[in-house]
Parts: sequence; C-alpha cells; structure tokens
Amino acid sequence: MKKIVAIFKNKDVRERILFTLMMFLVFRIGSNITVPGVELTSSLGDTDVLSLMNLLGGGALQNFSVFALGVSPYITSSIIVELLSKDVLPALTELSKQGQSGRKKIEMATRYLTLVLGAVQAYGIIVTMQNSEVIAFTEELTFWVYAKIILYLLAGSMLVMWMADQITEKGVGNGVSMIIFAGIVSALPSQIISATSYYFLNELVTEKSRIIAGALKLGLYLVTLVLIIVFVTFIEKSIRKIPVQHSGTGGALNAKVNNTSFLPMKINSAGVIPVIFGSSIMMAPAVIISFAVENYTSNETITNVLNIFNQAALTEMKWFDGSTWYMPWGLIIYVFLIFVFSFFYSNLTINPEQLAEDFQKSGSYIPGVRPGNETHRYVKRVLNRVTLLGATALTIIAAFPVVLTLLEIVPSSLALGGTGMIIVVGVSSETYKQIEGLIAADTHASAVA
Repeated sequence: MKKIVAIFKNKDVRERILFTLMMFLVFRIGSNITVPGVELTSSLGDTDVLSLMNLLGGGALQNFSVFALGVSPYITSSIIVELLSKDVLPALTELSKQGQSGRKKIEMATRYLTLVLGAVQAYGIIVTMQNSEVIAFTEELTFWVYAKIILYLLAGSMLVMWMADQITEKGVGNGVSMIIFAGIVSALPSQIISATSYYFLNELVTEKSRIIAGALKLGLYLVTLVLIIVFVTFIEKSIRKIPVQHSGTGGALNAKVNNTSFLPMKINSAGVIPVIFGSSIMMAPAVIISFAVENYTSNETITNVLNIFNQAALTEMKWFDGSTWYMPWGLIIYVFLIFVFSFFYSNLTINPEQLAEDFQKSGSYIPGVRPGNETHRYVKRVLNRVTLLGATALTIIAAFPVVLTLLEIVPSSLALGGTGMIIVVGVSSETYKQIEGLIAADTHASAVA
C-alpha cells in the first residue's frame, strides 16, 4: 500500500502513468474502427493461424480495424534484423558495434523492413480472412481496392509504432510491449463473461437443477486460469544463478578478489519469440499460396495440405484397410518449431562464446572454471540444460489451449492461452521495476538537494 501511495505522490511517475493510459485509450478507440470498405461477417477463431497476430495486435485484428496489423510487422522485422546482425550480415554486424549511431541506423533499417513486411502481411491477412469468410467487401475487388486497404493497414501500423515510441519516451514500460499488454488485458473481462454465460447461465436457463454443475464448471475454469498465471509467473521468475568473481588486477586468477556477483540465467530466456517464429512459419504456406493461387480454398488438395500447417486442426489419415484416423500434424509441427527455436534464440541472446571473451577481458571468472574455452563450454552446457526446462514449459503453455480445443473440452473462444499470460507477467514485472527505479531516483535526487 505504501508503494502505491508513493507512486501517486511522485509527480513524474504519476504523469507518466496518465500519459500511458491516454495512449491506451487512443489505441482501444482505433482498435474498434473497422477499415473502410470492409464489413465483418463472422468472429475470428482463437486458435487458428491468425490468433497470435490478433494477440500481438492487441486484439485489433478481430475487428479488422485500422490498427489490425498492430506492432506485429515491427516485431518480425526486429527479430530478422537482430538475427542478421549476429555475424550473418557483415554490414549490420559492424553497425551493431558502432554504439549509439550504429543502433540508430539499425533502427531505421528495421523500420524500412517493417513497411515491406507490413505490406506483405496485410495482403496475406486480407486474403486469409476473406477465404475464412470472416470479412466481406462492400465494393468490387480490384487492384486499387486491395492497395487502398493495405495502405490503411500500413498507416495504422505506423501510427501504433509512433504511439509505442511515445510510451517508451514519455510513459512507463516498453511501448511495444505495453501496446500488446493493453490488448491482452482488455480481452480478459469479456472472456470471463463469455465463460460465465457458457458454463453457468446456459445451464441455469436449460435446467435450474443443474445450477450447481454449472457453478462448479465455471469455478474450475477460473481456478485453471489462476493456475496458468501462477505457473507462467513461476517460469518467468525462475533463474539459474552462476557465481562470478571479479579480480582486482585485470584478470589474474591469483589476484585478490574484491567483488562477487551472479550471472542470472532465466529458465525462459527466449520469452515468446519462439512462439512468434513458430506461428509465422506455420502461417507462411497460406500467405505464399494466396499470392500464387486465386480462390485456393475451393481446391481440396491445397486445402488438405494447408490443414497440416493448422495447429488447431486434425488431419484425416487412412490405414491400409481403408479405415480413417486423425493426426494433429499441425500441433506436432508447432510444438517442434517452438522447442527448436527456444534453443536457437536462447543461444543468440546469451552467446556463451562472447560471454567467455567478455569475462576474460574484464578480469571476471567462474570459480572452479578456467577462463576461455572451458568457460565457454561450461556456460553453454548450463544454458542448454536450463533451456531444456524453459522450452518444455513454453511448449506446454503454447500448446495447452490448442489441446483443450482439439479434445473438445472447451470451445475455441474460451481456450485458456498461456502465451498472452507470458507477455502480461513479463511486461508487468519490467514495468514495476522501472517505476521503482524512477521513484528511487527521484528520492535520491531530493535527498541530495
């Protein structure tokens, strides 16, 4: 309670919070303005290939609003540029080593790439949602109609990026993360209301004697939601501490040790990046085919092939005797991609080789481990063991709502997604730390004055 009072007493923090809330309000208003020339004909499924994009767009895609793209193209561009700057593209690698000026040039390149990817992504979304009969057009489709709608979506995405920059500069938290956070949190009340209607009110209307059964189902649903939040919080907060000592004479192992600290290694150091990568790859075949084949949904062969890349669908298989069975190939591919990308991105984020070099240069070392190659191997071994736990947990969290839907335990509209919870927990934690830092800095400045 004292910390809450301290937050509202601090003028700078109070103004930052109010500014962030104003940006949230503008974003929510824009998220409900449907793109001109388009009307919604059905709701967007919660576990199809567009679900993650709707999540990253702060829920704006389900209304096909002017903010439908959200920050998704920027996130994808950032990931691609970051990967290319890891000794893949020499020019970007060189820029990443040039300090502030290099980072500005990389950021500009990221924004240009965002425009290109945003245009491709916008066209893919239009075609996919049209073929899924989620949207319909109020005028005859021509090249210029497509170009106009893509332009609307790109303009909305650029505006959302500007709002995110303003939140980072004048508000609290990371702007991109806060935009996504706002969309996820805003959807929670409606999901709980839908669950209440589905599990409780429907039972009450159908047969009053089943009111207890409906209440129990609703209670179990809410308890499961809380348990998911607890599990995600536990995973996000779990770290493996590697003790690190800093010698007082530039790295000699026999020097007097004047400081001891820890190298924190998160269980899930990759965050939700593997889920984004996995979902992007799963959606890629549909986007590519939409460019090459017109009205591909009427082609049964293409539809069956694309069904394999739909994590929320079962693929019909045939035995030798002619009987049929079903296999969740989409879910299997999805889980495999998340698992592989978890290891890939964790090793990019925490580069053991670079870490070993930095330790040697700064005179730091891990007790009992020789500097250089041995430190490199030790950190890599620990990282892979930790990532195994993190990748398993992330896979369970991402696959959980899909499994519930495939088993028909809950409808897709009520699927309990853990991916959104990872973002909510992570953003909440980082924002709270920033607010604490601002209050501490202000307190220190007042004491000095």
